[in-house]
Amino acid sequence: MNQLNSKNVKSRNQHFALQRRHCIAVALSLAISGACGAAVASSPARNKEPAKAAPGAKPGPVLVLVLGDSLSAEYGLTRGKGWVQLLQQRMNDEKNPRKVVNASISGETTAGGRARLASLLRQHEPGILILELGGNDALRGLALQSTQQNLEVMIKAAREAGAQVLLVGMQVPPNYGATYTEQFAEMFRSIADAQKLPLVPFLLSGIGDAADAERWFQSDRIHPNAQAQPQMLANVWPKLRPLLK
Repeated sequence: MNQLNSKNVKSRNQHFALQRRHCIAVALSLAISGACGAAVASSPARNKEPAKAAPGAKPGPVLVLVLGDSLSAEYGLTRGKGWVQLLQQRMNDEKNPRKVVNASISGETTAGGRARLASLLRQHEPGILILELGGNDALRGLALQSTQQNLEVMIKAAREAGAQVLLVGMQVPPNYGATYTEQFAEMFRSIADAQKLPLVPFLLSGIGDAADAERWFQSDRIHPNAQAQPQMLANVWPKLRPLLK
């Protein structure tokens, strides 16, 4: 599931810099790529109970938990160069004491995220959850209803644990068909509207759909390079910042 078929690869190599539809296909490929599991910036310890604050102690700063796939897991990048790590750096630069925990895994699906979320919530007790999943579901041909249900269950669980949720959307290649492409994008909008959540419509906006998209990707023409990571953060930051107040 991690490689495009040979026909699509050949087509993208011939027209990558000329056709935006192939750029968008590349963007999706990053989201679902899982050939080599990227290192998770902060891995949760299993079965570890969170430390309890002493009576009368002031609550600590709100922790931000990122639950995503290879888009957020620094796939193919030097550690510390991904957009999630840049988010932590930005907070540090702004003297914001919040800690960012990256629980993203390359190749993750909404079902996988749903299965892991309960333990992550217990372990880290986040005040904010950035939920960036769904691309793998599309690649595997999973029903949109299943993807939507998994996302909604995760949102509910996070809220019940006291966390605010920022939903990060993805897009699928045009060759999936106009109807499915629109339905997939609409799914994120529909969830955000119904749940009254802030939404990043497309994490790779300005990258995967750019006229010069080739310059934003690694040599394999599949994974965004380090140069693209600040733009990814720029897409997230305006929606996240109000939650940090």
